[in-house]
Amino acid sequence: MRILIANDDGIYSPGLLALAEVAREFGQVRIVAPDVEQSSMGHAISAHTPLRYRPTAIGDFEAYRVNGTPADCVALGLFHWEQQVDIVLSGINLGTNLGNSAWHSGTLAAAKQAVLFGFRGIAFSTPVSREEPDFSAIKPHVRECLELLLPQKDLSLINVNIPRNAKGLRWVRQSLRHYDGKVVPGTDPMGRQHYWFTVVPVEITEENTDRWAVENGWVSLTPLRLDLTHEEELERALKRAKS
Repeated sequence: MRILIANDDGIYSPGLLALAEVAREFGQVRIVAPDVEQSSMGHAISAHTPLRYRPTAIGDFEAYRVNGTPADCVALGLFHWEQQVDIVLSGINLGTNLGNSAWHSGTLAAAKQAVLFGFRGIAFSTPVSREEPDFSAIKPHVRECLELLLPQKDLSLINVNIPRNAKGLRWVRQSLRHYDGKVVPGTDPMGRQHYWFTVVPVEITEENTDRWAVENGWVSLTPLRLDLTHEEELERALKRAKS
């Protein structure tokens, strides 16, 4: 099995190395990741900028760094491996990707880019605090996820979030919460005005969602899709058009 690994935290992220170390138990691994952090880049691509693909020493892995986004890394990784890839893994992201973060997560974007090219993608994330996560404790859960997910070839895009001291795996849906978006003004040390964007959730966490699972100590497994069509609204619109 050929496994391409990317992320959005950058080529030197400890989470990337931890994922690669587990993944090579299942096949041949190649790492292609951004040369600098690209968090919250979403599915951006470098449409007007040339990209460079440079070999980089990451342990004993075959690894390359790219001056682009997570989606760029997957595209180049597939190209240089002559499209002979069985699956793309992304992460382990330093910070969860739950609920609405699916819209802006670079980690998920790498997995989604794989699906757009006709491959399977799995994104891994874990919470962070002031201290670096204990990847020695997280890696067994990554292994358990791969043992479960790799044989299931009908699953094209999976979002995985691994909390500290996880007590097992749970299949759950994506959390959806509305937010009270706020702009907080401030000034920098030079007296120049700047702004921070912050959000406060309006609704409480719903049961059997990815956020609920992680808050309750479970590894969340959420199948996602690229088709954003709102089927019910489309059906209503078609009925109105016919009347």
